[in-house]
Amino acid sequence: MLASMMNGEHLLSLWLALFVASGIAAGIVTGFLKARKIQPSGFKWKIFRNEIVFAVINLAITGFLLGSLKNQLVSAGAITFQRTPPSWWEIGLEYALYFFLFDTYFYWLHRWMHKEPAYSWVHKLHHKSTSPNLLTTLSVSPLESLINGGFVPLFLAVFTVHDATMALIVPTNIVMGLYVHSGYEFLPRWWNRSWATKWFISATFHDQHHRYFTGNFGGYTTIWDRLCGTMRPKFEADFDKLKNRSQLAAAKDGLPAGPASESA
Repeated sequence: MLASMMNGEHLLSLWLALFVASGIAAGIVTGFLKARKIQPSGFKWKIFRNEIVFAVINLAITGFLLGSLKNQLVSAGAITFQRTPPSWWEIGLEYALYFFLFDTYFYWLHRWMHKEPAYSWVHKLHHKSTSPNLLTTLSVSPLESLINGGFVPLFLAVFTVHDATMALIVPTNIVMGLYVHSGYEFLPRWWNRSWATKWFISATFHDQHHRYFTGNFGGYTTIWDRLCGTMRPKFEADFDKLKNRSQLAAAKDGLPAGPASESA
């Protein structure tokens, strides 16, 4: 059992968990998180308690089912990995392919989940959290978790990638899920003003989806929301208001406001 816990995948998950926990502890002590809270009065203990129960049930069911599915596909030879030493551009191309295909997959299924009867049967449980927190990431119905998590084995069955690419895909799933549900905005003010970065979602972007229930469907990017007109019209203005409030709160508490470029 100890040997299985010490393999690369488990160690990576452990280090990510410790990193997040350390960051939260430091943020609470310094007041850094308080200055960047998206919905300052949104947290409700009753919802958080329910999220704990839903998360445990979801992990128990989908962890077993998705793990079994992946093992069966590997055993059957449907999932294989490139064993030759990869070049950096091969890893980059494979990762970019996964990143944008998953974003497309997530966007259109997410929109579908907001239509009845799919909303009531699949997605409604996740939206009980109107002010998301880290635990909201796992507070979904097992069916929704299977739909979203099923993309990885589907992708691996269609495309043969390198092990090194998987070492990027797994942390991306974990970090992005936690970040967009964190309830805190850490990105600088210029994020939505730069042509290079405005295409990637922020915590505020997804937080507004939970708060208003419509729009902002993207999982990794804002591309499909912008193309299909489903991005909330006031999202960028609300992001600026949040950054203004963060700077004022930081100044009041005597904390650094962030990079100098944020005040531009």
